[in-house]
Amino acid sequence: MEYIVLFFIGLIAMMLGTLAGGGGLITMPAMLLMGIPIHSVIGANKISTTFSSFTTFLTVLLKKQITLRESWWILPASLSAGTLGGLAATHIAEATLYKIAIILLIGAFLTSFLSKADFGGQEILHPSKTGVAGLMGIGLYDGLFGPGQGTLLLFLFNQLRISYMRSIGFMRLATFSSGLGAAISFIVMGKIIWPIAIALVLGSLSGAQIGVRIAEKLNPKYVRLLLRLVIIGLIVQLIAKAILNS
Repeated sequence: MEYIVLFFIGLIAMMLGTLAGGGGLITMPAMLLMGIPIHSVIGANKISTTFSSFTTFLTVLLKKQITLRESWWILPASLSAGTLGGLAATHIAEATLYKIAIILLIGAFLTSFLSKADFGGQEILHPSKTGVAGLMGIGLYDGLFGPGQGTLLLFLFNQLRISYMRSIGFMRLATFSSGLGAAISFIVMGKIIWPIAIALVLGSLSGAQIGVRIAEKLNPKYVRLLLRLVIIGLIVQLIAKAILNS
């Protein structure tokens, strides 16, 4: 029964994560309530997100909505930044990480009202100064802590005038890249409870594919509203955690 519940937690979380980021809003508290150790929760999440993100990227790539020529530079940029963030995280207090996350998400929320971009752009993605700096900054944050990383990436690609479906493909490749090193680290450290991780992965793979199909039919003008709702949820959750941990 526990594994069936985990399957559906992964499915719902990754469906939301594919559409707007913020899948951790569901997986983290739900798995902790089930009594699963925190490091095993984080490790299982990293593995499921890594697998499902790559399959989502492949789906969008095979639909020919993005190309490898546009995408290639995302992998080394996000992988290197995520690795550096993971190394730096060991030297930063947890309370400081919460503050960084809250400030970044509030900044993204406010910026969404200043920008007129609505995921209707048709620009080609290339390694511009803004793109590289933004991608590496978010990758560093993902390695440090990570809540809202996918949502922040979608805001970045919207600013770069990339259409919604293409933004999802690029976002999932970046998430795969920055999360890969972390997933390997948790495996090496022996923090993975494999039956739990596998159930979550299977649900996440299903949720990612459902999310892609919903995204194809979603009107881009509603995407920014969805992103704002996810950010509000993330900010509330992080503030609550920070207060409980203080």
